[in-house]
Amino acid sequence: MATRTVISVLGTDRTGIVARLATTLAEHGANLDDISQTIMNGIFTMTMMVTLNEDVSPFNEVQSALAEDAKELGVQVTMQRADVFRMMHEV
Repeated sequence: MATRTVISVLGTDRTGIVARLATTLAEHGANLDDISQTIMNGIFTMTMMVTLNEDVSPFNEVQSALAEDAKELGVQVTMQRADVFRMMHEV
């Protein structure tokens, strides 16, 4: 089953953030559909639209793996299902 997700990343800029998170997503069979990133005065921000293949890795498993990456990288990673994200912003 394919699940579209929105992943947001925020933290102090450092080498390897994009590479690490993209690698984790690939290892879990996810497809990176779109990405936007910027660095504002040393603060790294990134938003990704990702399609998960939950037959390969369920949402919660990917979320846990990204949380481990976030801890090691010293950034904040938030992952939400895209349909829930859209509904939250339509209210």
